[in-house]
Amino acid sequence: MPKPVVSKRSALLVSSIASFLTPFMSSSVSVAMPALEKQFHPNAVTLTWVGTSYLLAAAVSMVPMGRISDLYGRKKLFLYGIAAFVSSTLLSALAPSIGALIAFRTLEGLAGAMIAGTGVAILISVYPPAERGRVLGINAASTYTGLSMGPVLGGILTQNLGWRALFLATLPPALLAIALTLYRLPGEWTEARGESFDWAGTLIYGPALVAIMFGFSRLPSPTALGLVLLGVVALLAFLAWEARAQCPVLSVNLFLHNPVFAFSNLAALLNYSATFAVTYLVSLYLQYVKALSAQQAGFVLLAQPLMQALFSPLAGRLSDRAEPRFVASGGMGLIVLGLGALVFLSPGTPLPLIVASLLFLGFGFALFSAPNTNAVLSSVERRLYGVASGTLGTMRVVGQMFSMGTVMLVFSLYLGQSQIRPETYPQLVASAHTVFAIFAALCLGGIFASLARGNVRREQPADTP
Repeated sequence: MPKPVVSKRSALLVSSIASFLTPFMSSSVSVAMPALEKQFHPNAVTLTWVGTSYLLAAAVSMVPMGRISDLYGRKKLFLYGIAAFVSSTLLSALAPSIGALIAFRTLEGLAGAMIAGTGVAILISVYPPAERGRVLGINAASTYTGLSMGPVLGGILTQNLGWRALFLATLPPALLAIALTLYRLPGEWTEARGESFDWAGTLIYGPALVAIMFGFSRLPSPTALGLVLLGVVALLAFLAWEARAQCPVLSVNLFLHNPVFAFSNLAALLNYSATFAVTYLVSLYLQYVKALSAQQAGFVLLAQPLMQALFSPLAGRLSDRAEPRFVASGGMGLIVLGLGALVFLSPGTPLPLIVASLLFLGFGFALFSAPNTNAVLSSVERRLYGVASGTLGTMRVVGQMFSMGTVMLVFSLYLGQSQIRPETYPQLVASAHTVFAIFAALCLGGIFASLARGNVRREQPADTP
């Protein structure tokens, strides 16, 4: 029986919708933080958990979900994930308290893990190697369009309809993705069918990440330090187990014997650690210190993701012709410059200077993201696309989580359990200085990781169906 012909354009459209949804949600929620604080009155650290809970759930489940998609079907898991995303998003819109919202955001993170890795894996399964940079650039542009529209639409919706409208706005594109997947993507992708799933490794991996991140958010207390150390020990045990497992959920050998894969993932981890919380911090600064409305802050924040959306397709095509490590490393250098400028943020900083810094960050990230993704997925066999995509997704969400965790740690040191009020604005600005300095240092290290990966075209494996 002939294999069903899949429309490449339909696969690209479905993957792009999925890539749009989660960044739109995360960036729009960042703008809504003051509205959430006004309604529920949490302290600064608890408020941060609205974003961090999503990232923690996604980080814990991204790699296992990538492996499950390789074993049982990328399309099947993608559909389940979109359905779970619709349900959890609707629950978030109806949340009666900050605790309930954090719980529903956790479920949303699990759903996000199911769709984030599988959507890109489906895309790579359909397109040949020569076209990957181009379509990954388009896919990255969809991600940044979500980031672009998040602050603007988020600000408009929050200001005029309330924060609950942010969640309801994601339902139509999610339902469209379900319809397109069911009716335009026949067949299935299960190159690892027949292999076993590593339940033991998964049960070690999840609690290890939870302990590290929850402990990190509660530092510097002794209990929190103990949780971080316990999580690190568990993570080392997980790596030791995976090195001996016959069918590991995460192939440690990919990191040990594939420098392109290892250093590309490390570069992604450092990059997202250094950039994700920028929108959150600048949003707080603009709305509290600069006294802008949510809508006005959204238009200022538009500068960064707009640059990312405009230049990602170009960077993707460039990585089909030039070595990705050079394109991505140049992008990291521009990000360092943008973060360095934000270190000197003050109550009197002119808005054009803030916009210029965000433009630098956006252009740099556009040059980094698609070429780095191209390098990761071009360095593995087809049967590992789900694992590779899940691993890269994990680096992304762990980096994002570490980015928010850094903010939480610095907030706990500067603000303690205080709410953000005019009398604590100096501490808020001082916190931002410290965080941006840490981020610039991380991104500087990411340049060296990006350069150390080696040449993709010389080292990539044969891509046989």
